[in-house]
Parts: sequence; structure tokens; C-alpha cells
Amino acid sequence: MAEVPNELPNAQYKSARNIFAQQFPAAASSSKQARDDDSKAPLPKGVVLDKDGKPCRTCTSVASWKALTRQAKAETPGNTTKTTTSTPALATSSSNETSAECPPDVEQLGRSTWTLLHSMAATYPEKANTEHQDNMRGFLKFFSKLYPCWVCAEDFQTWMAHPSGKNQPRLESRKEFGWWMCEAHNEVNRKLGKKET
Repeated sequence: MAEVPNELPNAQYKSARNIFAQQFPAAASSSKQARDDDSKAPLPKGVVLDKDGKPCRTCTSVASWKALTRQAKAETPGNTTKTTTSTPALATSSSNETSAECPPDVEQLGRSTWTLLHSMAATYPEKANTEHQDNMRGFLKFFSKLYPCWVCAEDFQTWMAHPSGKNQPRLESRKEFGWWMCEAHNEVNRKLGKKET
């Protein structure tokens, strides 16, 4: 994972730094670590903070996000037993609305991303010319910087920039690019504790 800038508070990065270093999924990050110095109740398991220290919707699974929402509703001052009784109905309707309005969670985003990337590899030219190779190299560079889940983005950048050069995109042909994409996907699966493809 990329080095954390010294000028930024380390507390918000503790959880994210450990996600891939210890090969745990984002959903298994420890929210207590991320909020060591905060006097509020710890975040539910699996909530990943963004670089501003706020819960990141894109880096957090739907289940963890719903737990965070339930926790926030429970901590709201003035909650009464009557309000709590009606909360499940509200949670159901608001979670459906939230799903339509919010970006995808980390799991849906990941599945969609790999579908796109593997499709790009499958339709890549059998023998790519220099221009096509440069375009794909540029895409992967910007993709790894602009990916919505910042933890995943930084990890992918770091993986591609391995000092040995072994993880540099191999773009000479469809076959080489396809194998490289499978290696990248398998590396992520290993880090998340999932089965390799």
C-alpha cells in the first residue's frame, strides 16, 4: 500500500493500511482502530473511512453501511421506544431509497469493475500496436488513480509499481494482457481471502 503522507492524521489510515497488509477484506477492517481518539461509539465492523475521516460509502459494504445507519439512528438524541419500534419500517424504505441514490458498495463496485476490466482484456487486439498499448497503459494509470474506493486505488497503484517491475501491465498482445489481468484479479482475491480464478 502507498505510504501515508506525514502531514495527514494517521488514525484515519490505520484501518485502511491494515486491510491489504494483513490480507483482510475491506469489510473486516477494524473501526475501533480508525477512531482511537474519538469519544463516540466505535463504527460498526467493516466501515472504511475516507481520507477526510468520514465513512466512505464506496469502500464500505451495504451490510456495514446499514449497520452504520442503524447505529446513527439509535444514537440520535430524543429517540424513544415508540420511534425505535417504527424504525424497521423506516429502515426498509430508506435503505431502498439509499440504494438507488448512493454509489454502489465495495462489493458491487468490485464485481462491476472486474467485469469491465476482463471485457477490455478479452477484446484487446491480438497484437497491439504502440498507440493501443500507450492508450491502455494510460487508462490503467488513470484508472488506478481515479477508482472510487481510495483504498483499492492506492493498493492497485502500489501493486503495479512493484520495484521488480513484475506487475507492470503486459500489453503486447491479448494473451499477455489477459494473463496480466488474471494475475491482478487473483492478487486482489488473495488479499480479500477469496478463491483465486
